[in-house]
Amino acid sequence: MPELPEVETVRRGLVPSMEGQVIARATVNRDGLRWPFPKGFAKRLTGRKVLHLRRRSKYILADLDGGETLLIHLGMSGRMTVSGDPLGQFVHDHPKFEKHDHVILDMENGARITFNDPRRFGAMDLVPTTQADTHPLLTKLGPEPLGNSFDEAYLIAALKGKNTPIKSALLDQRIVAGLGNIYVCEALFRAHIAPTRKAGRISAARVASLVPIIRDVLQEAIEAGGSSLRDFRQASGELGYFQHNFDVYDREGQPCRSPGCTGTIRRTVQAGRSSFYCPQCQR
Repeated sequence: MPELPEVETVRRGLVPSMEGQVIARATVNRDGLRWPFPKGFAKRLTGRKVLHLRRRSKYILADLDGGETLLIHLGMSGRMTVSGDPLGQFVHDHPKFEKHDHVILDMENGARITFNDPRRFGAMDLVPTTQADTHPLLTKLGPEPLGNSFDEAYLIAALKGKNTPIKSALLDQRIVAGLGNIYVCEALFRAHIAPTRKAGRISAARVASLVPIIRDVLQEAIEAGGSSLRDFRQASGELGYFQHNFDVYDREGQPCRSPGCTGTIRRTVQAGRSSFYCPQCQR
């Protein structure tokens, strides 16, 4: 499932074609995805101007001039791609419609935004902009890891006394929003912290060190266009490239990349998710 860097990459790719532009026509080809679309979905989108395109955790939010916000979740296989972009940044001609093109937004500037989702685990909803932050999918989210409220003092306090493994704690969206399996594995490797260590037993200094490391990993991934393991594509249709920079994720049996370490990357399963780590330099 796309994590924060992938969603942020898509958001940035959509901004030139959507932000400040009017949706000339919205086409909806089914009743819903993971959940039903709201009543009158296409009609409520058509003619609306996109005032601002933002991200909260793994969700894209398009604030519209009618006082509503379009909430978008890519799910496991969802893609939002741009064609016919007048700025010349993407494919110039609109491709033929595909089987899983469920929502199409034709913009007045000539761009077409297509939401394609073969598995249909994605979601779209329309909510009053003033109530967007209290949407059931967003209301319990923790701070953004790239925001000012996510700092050393916050994370130390959030993890204090927790008996869950540090990997599970960082995946808890109530503690920090947007982190997923890939980037938690990578951050813990850089911090030399084993994913199985109990969160509440890690020293405050080591917990504090995670904050800049998490930010660095996320920023590097965003700059690389995210990670493409199976379905993810940028808004341009291109793959992400951060998977070529993985230090531990999906590198089971390969040598550790820490300078001077002779360890071998291992894989273990935590709460049904694969954790990759070096048992020699992660303690």
